[in-house]
Amino acid sequence: MTSELFSPLPLRSGQVLNNRIAKAAMEENMAGDGQLPDQRLLTLYRRWAAGGTGLLITGNVMVHAEALTGPGGVVLDENAPLKPFTEWAKAGKSGGGALWMQINHPGRQVASDMPGVVWGPSDVGVDLGRHSGRFGRPAAMTPAQIEATVTRFAVTAHRAEKAGFDGVEIHAAHGYLLSQFLSPLVNKRTDQWGGSLENRARMLLDVVRAVRAAVSPSFAVAVKLNSADFQRGGFEADDARQVIETLEPLGVDLVELSGGSYESPAMTGRSADARTQAREAYFLDLAKDLVRTSPLPLMLTGGITRRDTAERVLDSGVAVVGMGTALAVTPDLPDRWKSHREADRQMAPVTWSDKALASAAGMAQVRHQMGRLSRGSDPRPRIHPVYTLLSEQWKQRGALRRYRAWLSATRGAEAVNPPCSPQTGSGR
Repeated sequence: MTSELFSPLPLRSGQVLNNRIAKAAMEENMAGDGQLPDQRLLTLYRRWAAGGTGLLITGNVMVHAEALTGPGGVVLDENAPLKPFTEWAKAGKSGGGALWMQINHPGRQVASDMPGVVWGPSDVGVDLGRHSGRFGRPAAMTPAQIEATVTRFAVTAHRAEKAGFDGVEIHAAHGYLLSQFLSPLVNKRTDQWGGSLENRARMLLDVVRAVRAAVSPSFAVAVKLNSADFQRGGFEADDARQVIETLEPLGVDLVELSGGSYESPAMTGRSADARTQAREAYFLDLAKDLVRTSPLPLMLTGGITRRDTAERVLDSGVAVVGMGTALAVTPDLPDRWKSHREADRQMAPVTWSDKALASAAGMAQVRHQMGRLSRGSDPRPRIHPVYTLLSEQWKQRGALRRYRAWLSATRGAEAVNPPCSPQTGSGR
């Protein structure tokens, strides 16, 4: 079998990826003072850049300073100084690969102890059973808030290009805001943003149009989309197929397929409806169906750790193989594959019966490995998930205090200065 793993991939923007291996986005939770990237992120991304990956996609960067997935989130809005992002871009591109910034708004997936806003298409809260109190109760967005949020995505993309990033990935998966609009379980609106799939996809399409208009033609624009929400009555594979078709005329370079949300953590291999029982390449079966009709190149992420699995994904017609946890544990895995070696260590999945708690612990384990890489240390994949979960909770308390203080000092000025257009945004 001839491998395409290390063949280049030209994109419609004119950008060419060195190979077909991408580091998928993983939330680092490493914002420094002012919710900005600091030396930890630079060290982490230099480590990944040196490992042979053709494309690095950052963890989600927030477009709205008052709406973060967690207190350690990085914010790039009109007020953020560009220098820290310029340094991040240089670090991520130091190995010769491309660096894209994933840009995101959490919508209703905001912890209940966070300051700021909790928004959604409707006032439908996150249902995690006995853990539901972890998230705030969302308010349904007004048309003005929707339009302002579309502008925020464009401003962030415009400034990411000015900082030296090669592209952006718009996050419309995993139950975040744009995914919430797509979901008939969460989006109960009766106006132009609700009801039919055409209406539910309106905000995503408006964001894509605004972003593409705000950046140069050579700047890559990608979308991360659920292949399915893995919840009965939710966003399904046929919905994904139709959305991909509507994205094609808008200048999108690549669509990354994943799946699930906090309510159904299929991205960790454990969906609420038990449809992702595969130990590897969780969403490959759905991707095979979508590849047949997709007018855009697809990237598949979820449970890929071995070269033969990656080869199987490419053989299905998928253009790019995305990996997260595998690269947090073995940052030079692409170079190993090139010399026909595999990882010498892996991180065991958390298989607790409480899926929500297991998902949180699993993500804490991954962030612990990234933390070690950011300090110049090697990963320790066999560390106990209870330790990493408790350690992260302790760190989050300190990050929350810092975020509260920063937001309190800056929110007053933001309230009287709504986001400007990308053309007039600050170039600091």
